Amino acid sequence: MKATFGMGCFWCSEDVFRRLKGVKSTAVGYMGGKLENPTYEQVCTDRTGHAEVVQVEFDPSSITYEEILKTFWSNHDPTTPNRQGPDVGTQYRSAVFFHNSEQETAAKSMRDKLQDSGLFRRKIATEIVPAVTFWKAEEYHQQYYEKCGIRSHM
Repeated sequence: MKATFGMGCFWCSEDVFRRLKGVKSTAVGYMGGKLENPTYEQVCTDRTGHAEVVQVEFDPSSITYEEILKTFWSNHDPTTPNRQGPDVGTQYRSAVFFHNSEQETAAKSMRDKLQDSGLFRRKIATEIVPAVTFWKAEEYHQQYYEKCGIRSHM
């Protein structure tokens, strides 16, 4: 199965998901914009409408979508629109790009429970929208932390 998330810098996000048991593969790229086959340089202009995303291929008999969602919610600030830490722009927005109605329902339900829990002082700004074309990022972005010997702090 497939899951796609925007949660700031895709280098950090990918590293977090790659560590989960049951994740078969990850890829970083761009989703949700208006330009076909965008480059990193184009997305960084904040004019294409794309989010930096990580696409996760997982084995649902080893890890559930809900478990992957928990990792998404707990590894970034979903209350900051178009920003994560020092990274600012629509490409860094918090987003769940759902691939089917079950994912949509699970994401909205978990968002609502988190909002009602009082864990966040501000309103959750995460977009929950249908997945569209995934444009894989340039090869040097794939498994960037692993290639550079960096371990994420997320």
